[in-house]
Amino acid sequence: MFIGLDDTDSPQGMCTTYLAMRIARAIQHAGGRVSDMQLVRLNPTIPYKTRGNAALCIEAHDIDPEWVYRCARKLIMRYSDLSCENTNPGLVICSMRPMPDFYQQAVTGFCTVEEARQAAAPVALYIEGWKCERGLIGAVAAVAAQFSDETWEMLVYRSPASWGMKRFVDTQTLVLADRVTRPYTWDTYDETEQVPVCVPHTPDPVLYGIRGSSPFAVVRAVGCISAEPMEDLCLFRTNQGTDAHIIDAGKYPLREGCSYKIRGIVMSDPVTGVGGHVRIEIEYDGIVIPCMAYEPTKSFRTIIRGLIPGDQVEVYGSYVRETLNLEKIHVLCCEERWVVQAPVCEQCNKRMTSNGTGKGYKCRKCGAKTMIADEVIQNRDIEPGWYEVSSIARRHLAKPLIRGI
Repeated sequence: MFIGLDDTDSPQGMCTTYLAMRIARAIQHAGGRVSDMQLVRLNPTIPYKTRGNAALCIEAHDIDPEWVYRCARKLIMRYSDLSCENTNPGLVICSMRPMPDFYQQAVTGFCTVEEARQAAAPVALYIEGWKCERGLIGAVAAVAAQFSDETWEMLVYRSPASWGMKRFVDTQTLVLADRVTRPYTWDTYDETEQVPVCVPHTPDPVLYGIRGSSPFAVVRAVGCISAEPMEDLCLFRTNQGTDAHIIDAGKYPLREGCSYKIRGIVMSDPVTGVGGHVRIEIEYDGIVIPCMAYEPTKSFRTIIRGLIPGDQVEVYGSYVRETLNLEKIHVLCCEERWVVQAPVCEQCNKRMTSNGTGKGYKCRKCGAKTMIADEVIQNRDIEPGWYEVSSIARRHLAKPLIRGI
């Protein structure tokens, strides 16, 4: 059977992955078998998401579905933050996976609770939602998910006595884990910014999480890390780091709240605004679209500042408030930038200086004059290639360049 759940956490605490782990452990202790734990990230621009918009699916065998339903329901009631207005859990238990179309809709666009119920109806054994039942969308999407590309994450959970307290994870061992397992893991430690990436700052049960392209790599990384005592740990198969949310843009208009890959031409010089945010404009399908690299993307903004009108680019990001929020960029072709400068004196081989506005140039050594300036190609600070945001700013679903193109 497939057990899907979502929306049990809140900004004040809890984590749906932890609840999924507890349900899985209960099934195992009752004599059942758990063959797969699936962490499914959905559309990252959904406005009512708590943090990473994750839903969970547990694949279980050799156990009574009714017992599983009663157990899961009891644990949801115990651990969900039902006092939070925006926490609206959903639970579904299916004999088979629903059609994968619903997952594709949930990861790239928007779904309703009614659509979730309809998608699950042919295969659902039990389905229940709490409050406004929004969690049913993620729960059904999780059991419907079939990944064309997959990655792994090992989540380590804190002892309940430590919840809400400051975490201890030894930074030097994070650096070691990153260096030992790279390129098969990523977003463990950001060496450019010199900060840990895998340790959350929210009051939830997660101590840290290691993401990678194979289960063996993440297990090896966890073995390198020294930290406070854990309660448990769980390995999840995921769609993180796969660009599953990205739609290859067709014709304009773009849909608000969806994420796109768009090929276009830079139309304006970059502008740095208040707060350090950098804005450029690209032309796509005859329309000029603003693109933003926000301050949290750190050094990525330097790349965007290096663009000039005429550069051909392919940009990736979420379309929000008629602006594309950049996640990465592929610079396809760099335009030549010609600049005017004072000429070199033919007699002295020295650079002339301006003789005044509209008066040409003069050699300070021999006095030679000319009205003709030199036009030269300026060296660019950027060249064709791929560029991405810093690890600390990367979305869960965004495919890191370390995984290949």
